[in-house]
Amino acid sequence: MTSAGLALRAAIHAKLTADAGVIAALGGARVYDDVPNRSAFPYLVFADATARDWSTASDTGHEHFVTLHAWSRASGRKETDVIMAAVHTALHDQPLALAGHRLINLRHDFSDARRGGDGESYQGVIRFRAVTEAV
Repeated sequence: MTSAGLALRAAIHAKLTADAGVIAALGGARVYDDVPNRSAFPYLVFADATARDWSTASDTGHEHFVTLHAWSRASGRKETDVIMAAVHTALHDQPLALAGHRLINLRHDFSDARRGGDGESYQGVIRFRAVTEAV
């Protein structure tokens, strides 16, 4: 059986790469687990992923925190904000099909935009909290 975390990230990736708003904001389906060399900006990349046991006496479950980073080289924060808004719309409270698991909920936890360390890019940080149960 696929781990709950892997199943959740696969479902999130599938949703984001099929969502018209996300694709429009990124200029393509540029959602990566590992960013390819010389990738065009903007893009989304999976960052931190944390899972905790959330089991009950009768059900096996997990609480997850999944963080995505939106990277942009556009002037100002606007493009980063547009990407984060599209991701929020695509994922917050949306039902996703997970292999071997059931998604109980998926909620936006926080978003933050900041100038990247290179002084040329902007980084958007978007974190979601999810609860899953084994099927």
